[in-house]
Amino acid sequence: MAWRQLFLISCLSTVVLLSMLQEGTSASVGTRQVAGQEAQEGVKEKIFMQESDALNFLKKRSKRSPRSRDEVNAENRQKLRADELRREYHEEQRNEFENFVEEQNDEQEERSREAVEQWRQWHYDGLYPSHLYNRHHI
Repeated sequence: MAWRQLFLISCLSTVVLLSMLQEGTSASVGTRQVAGQEAQEGVKEKIFMQESDALNFLKKRSKRSPRSRDEVNAENRQKLRADELRREYHEEQRNEFENFVEEQNDEQEERSREAVEQWRQWHYDGLYPSHLYNRHHI
C-alpha cells in the first residue's frame, strides 16, 4: 500500500512540475514571440517561392526538358578534359614501355656482342688478323 502512495505522489509532483515549466516558458517569451513570428515569416519568404515559380523551375529541370547551352558546353568540356587526361596517361604508359623494351634490347645486344667477342677470342688461331681489324664498317 505504501508503494502505491509513493508512486501516486511522485506522479502528481511530476505533473505539477511540468505544468509549472510549461507556464514559465510561455510567460517568458512575451513580446519576443511576436517578433519571432515576424522573423519567421521573412525566413519563409526567403525559403519558399511562389507556386508558379516552383512549377517553372520543375518544368525547366524535368528529365525530358532540353539542357541549356551552358550545361551542354560544361559537360563537353568535362568529357574533353577526361579524354585528354586518359590520352596523356596512355601516352606516358606507352613511352615507359618503349623505354623499357629499348633498355632490354640494348642489354641483350650487349650480352650477345660480348658472347661473340669471347667466342672469337677463344677460337682465334693467330693466322688471321684480329676481328677488331676485320670489321666491315657500314
